[in-house]
Amino acid sequence: MGSERAVGVVTRGTTNPNRLRRMDRWIASAHGPQLRRADDPLAVDLGYGAAPWTAVELLARLRRVRTEAEVVGVEIDQERVAAALPYTREGLSFVRGGFEVPLPGGRRPVLIRAANVLRQYAEDEVPAVWRRLTARLAPGGLLVEGTCDEIGRRHVWVALGPEGPRTVTFATRLGSLQRPSDLAERLPKALIHRNVPGEPVHAFLTAFDRAWAAAAPLSALGARQRWIAAVRTLRADGWPVADGPARWRQGEVTVAWEALAPH
Repeated sequence: MGSERAVGVVTRGTTNPNRLRRMDRWIASAHGPQLRRADDPLAVDLGYGAAPWTAVELLARLRRVRTEAEVVGVEIDQERVAAALPYTREGLSFVRGGFEVPLPGGRRPVLIRAANVLRQYAEDEVPAVWRRLTARLAPGGLLVEGTCDEIGRRHVWVALGPEGPRTVTFATRLGSLQRPSDLAERLPKALIHRNVPGEPVHAFLTAFDRAWAAAAPLSALGARQRWIAAVRTLRADGWPVADGPARWRQGEVTVAWEALAPH
C-alpha cells in the first residue's frame, strides 16, 4: 500500500453527501443477490474524494442488503486518506491506492464502485482501466463506473463483469429533466465523446427524446408516468431495455451495453 504501488492520478476530489444515492440504489437492487451469496461481502469505493461521505453512505446502503457487508475506501491522495481515518469503524476502513486496488490479505471485492474517477482520463485509457479493475473482482463481482452531477440529480454508469461491460444505466431526478438527452453531459468517459450522429448512444438518446415528446400528454399525470411511457416505447421499438417498471419508476432505464457500444 506504499506510494510506489498507487496507479492513477489525483482527481478533483469534488464530493457531496448523498451524491451517489441513485447508483447505490441500483447496486442494491441489481447486485443484491450476489452480495447476499458472497463468502466475503466486501465492496470498494474507489476514488471517494476529498471527504468520505460516499463510502460511509455505501456501507449503510449495502448493510440493508447484507448486515455483514464491509466497505474499503481507496484514495490515491494520502491527505484524503488521513482526513477519512476518523470515520473508520467496524466494517469501514480507508487505504491509499489507485487502480491496483490494494486490499489487506489479498482480499477480492464483490463490488468496486468508481464514480467520477475516469472523466479526466483519455477515452483510449478506459478499456485498460476497466480490465485492471475487473481483474481484481471476486468471482461473481461487479464493477460500476460512471459519472454524475455535483448533487446527484443526473447519473449514467456502466456495469461490468470480468468478461467486460454489460449494461448502461441512465438515472435522473425526473423533476429536473427537460428531455432525456439532458443526461448526455453525464455520460461516462467511454461514451461521452460518442454522442454524435452515426454512433449508437446518439441514436439511443435521439430515440429517447422522440419517445419522451410523444408521451407529452401524460405530463398531466406527472413526469414519472411520462418517463415510464417513453421507456415502454423504447422497448417496443427494439432497444434492449434490461429492467422493468419497478426501476423505471425511480427515474432509471438500463440498456444492454452492446446496443450503445462505440463503433
